[in-house]
Amino acid sequence: MSVPAAVEPRRVLVVAPHPDDEVLGPGGAIARWAAAGAEVTVVIATMATPPLYTEEHLRVGRAEAAAAHDVLGVGRTVFMSLPAAGVDTLAHSDVNRELGTVFAETAPDLVLLPFVGDLHRDHQEVFHSGMVCARPAQTGAPAAVYAYETLSETNWNAPFLTPGFAPNLFVDISDHLETKLKAMSCYPTQLQEPPHERSLEGIRALATLRGASVGFRAAEAFVIIRQVC
Repeated sequence: MSVPAAVEPRRVLVVAPHPDDEVLGPGGAIARWAAAGAEVTVVIATMATPPLYTEEHLRVGRAEAAAAHDVLGVGRTVFMSLPAAGVDTLAHSDVNRELGTVFAETAPDLVLLPFVGDLHRDHQEVFHSGMVCARPAQTGAPAAVYAYETLSETNWNAPFLTPGFAPNLFVDISDHLETKLKAMSCYPTQLQEPPHERSLEGIRALATLRGASVGFRAAEAFVIIRQVC
């Protein structure tokens, strides 16, 4: 088993259901860990496919992701081929197999997953497959698994029907918030005007709130799924 991730991991695998989830959620933490020398891999689990999306959607989304990851310091980006807005139509074992290949290649000591209670079914299914791939009873299992929150997904759920996001880990991103915002600016097709929460102002507001709750200027919040020390 890999060494405990603690606060400064060595190899990080960020599993994002769609392009921009990795920035909206843990973008500041990615920038912090990359700046500290960690090897950060981001896997975008889905791809925009017809009939819901055009080939242009796919091309633009991947180009935006590449630019955002360059800003954050991501070392490697993996684009999987699961259908966007359709992961729940696939066999769970097929999703596990494709995602498991990335886990095996990366050997992360820290894995970041979308929160299981997110409104979007893609997020829920990717979380479940990520947990299968991160099972501790295997060689090279990650020492830590955290779930991140995604604006306009995590907070739109119905907490009386699905789990509510109750963070128990806060990562100080005071020195990396501007990098996160710059990375999100690489997603012009996803950015919205304020007061929409997917605006730069909305992202800054959440980081400020999460930081203020623990005495930082800015922070990102996570739920610890597992931490092996």
